Amino acid sequence: MNEQQHGDHPASNESMQVSLFVTCLADLFRPAVAFASIKLLEQANCEVTVPPSQTCCGQPAYNSGDYEATVPLARKVIEILEPADYVVVPSGSCAGMICQHYPRLLEGEWRDRALQLASKTFELTTFLTQIAKIQPLSEQSTELPTITYHDACAGLRELNIKEQPRQLLQELCGVAVKELDQSDVCCGFGGTFCAKMPEISGKMVGDKLDNALATGAKILTGGDLGCLLNLAGRAQRQGEDLEIRHIAELLCGDLDTPPIGQSGQR
Repeated sequence: MNEQQHGDHPASNESMQVSLFVTCLADLFRPAVAFASIKLLEQANCEVTVPPSQTCCGQPAYNSGDYEATVPLARKVIEILEPADYVVVPSGSCAGMICQHYPRLLEGEWRDRALQLASKTFELTTFLTQIAKIQPLSEQSTELPTITYHDACAGLRELNIKEQPRQLLQELCGVAVKELDQSDVCCGFGGTFCAKMPEISGKMVGDKLDNALATGAKILTGGDLGCLLNLAGRAQRQGEDLEIRHIAELLCGDLDTPPIGQSGQR
């Protein structure tokens, strides 16, 4: 499976019940992403719940080859989320884990349940454009500075997330993205890759940041917090004047929360 597969979904969003899978990084490092996601989903006329017992999707263990440790986490996530009409994730990598990797990891009844969950699980920008079809608020007039966008690896390659965030920035914020060179090249985070191969990772994030700065944009955004935290750390160490924010924050007009990596970011 190299792209997200979904079943038939109703055209109307009048009574859509959505469970938000917050993700570990949003919970621990950037709760503003979760609050922004809820605001956007409610704007799209969804009823949102956040299951309190949700936990890690198992991606770190899975990417390290520890499938034995991943299986119970995957089963736990399935049990928690499968009652929802839809599951929305503000992260391409975590959404990709649920949609693409759970069915590969699990067998028998659990694989069937994983496939059912995958069919109704969406990354945030995909859900807002293709399912909820969010409309701008009449009073939504936040003026944004120039923006460039980093296409995270998992979302781009596993879920075909490319035009969705750009469409939303144009339709909800009236902003066209200033494209950076090699926007689809890895930023060097790669989960545990950045810890195992720091020199290679450092070169990659440096190149990515240089390309972002070359656009002259004031804000660098994206849909995966792992990438954004990596880029923000590099920018902060270099003393660069570049705001780094998750796309959900921009779409809901949250510019009050300090940029990622700056004081008081939570």
